[in-house]
Amino acid sequence: MLAFSVWNAIWVVFISFLFLNLLMMLFAVIADLFRDHEMSAVSKVIWIVVLIGLPLIGLLIYVVARRQGMADRAVESQVEANRSFDSYVRDVAGGGAATELEKASTLHTAGQLSDDEYSALKARILA
Repeated sequence: MLAFSVWNAIWVVFISFLFLNLLMMLFAVIADLFRDHEMSAVSKVIWIVVLIGLPLIGLLIYVVARRQGMADRAVESQVEANRSFDSYVRDVAGGGAATELEKASTLHTAGQLSDDEYSALKARILA
């Protein structure tokens, strides 16, 4: 009968933790490869082959060689996601630019806004 001690359980948890971290890092690097539009397709294929063939060494080389570009692309991706989310919230909550233009037009036709005020408000909304 095989004895399974507490130390064996701790060892299994530790190895599992390292394996999951390796997988997460591999997915992050592969996602970064596909996010990089400046790199050629051949270079991407070579990197993927290296990452699959020698995952630890490939990860280390990729992160050391391309760390700044990787960070820049991650920040750019988050900024774009925030812009997209903010735009969505503005459209859902406030109706967006079309609703504001409609309100401004209604005020202008009712005589509550002069032509100059309406033009300035329209330019601000469309900017």
